[in-house]
Amino acid sequence: MARRGLKEEALFRPAGTLSPPGGEGKSAGTDRAPHLYSGPLYAGLTVGILGGSFNPAHAGHRHISLFALKTLGLDRVWWMVSPQNPLKSTSGMAALPERLAEARAVAAHPRIEVTAIETALGTRFTADTLAKLQRRFPKTRFVWLMGADNLRQIPRWKHWTRIFDSVAVAVFARPTYSLGALSGKAAQRYIRRRVSVSGVKGLARRRRPAWAFLRNPLHPASATAIRQARAAGS
Repeated sequence: MARRGLKEEALFRPAGTLSPPGGEGKSAGTDRAPHLYSGPLYAGLTVGILGGSFNPAHAGHRHISLFALKTLGLDRVWWMVSPQNPLKSTSGMAALPERLAEARAVAAHPRIEVTAIETALGTRFTADTLAKLQRRFPKTRFVWLMGADNLRQIPRWKHWTRIFDSVAVAVFARPTYSLGALSGKAAQRYIRRRVSVSGVKGLARRRRPAWAFLRNPLHPASATAIRQARAAGS
């Protein structure tokens, strides 16, 4: 097997082994990340997965992650940084190591872990990623976390019904998207499997499909707006 380059190698190091910025002697806790062989470390835990490009990560991602930890009773939230979203253009997409580094800086929380595990899994589509994760982490309960915008467009995703069939799904309100999402194809297909807000703490243990729409406080941060501001030099 060919040896990986240094940048690629860093994506696969076990939790807590990444060298922190600024040299030796500093804690590497903020670089902790789930990897292919860390299944035993997550046995018995409930983990929310927030997938996306994180181009860039911002305060809105952290806002909903903290809300998910509390409201859903999660033990961890993983920010699963995609090498390349199949539905998004590569134009303007920052390099994966850059997006990972910025996501770690923004997360800044011991129970929010940033990972590029899809690179090691060799998957591009969420349904395939979740299937492989469940094989690698057989004793971990997963909840797929996504915004209302993604609930509206999820029927465009490959094998999208497998996502609902394999893991619990928690959907977060987003400005301007919520009403359209709840009247969309996915929400209507699984309308009888929607869990009330009072039952979301046990969402991960419910028989699938099971999903909930959370009325979280809205946050104004937008990756698109941040990229535009950076491009304009403001």
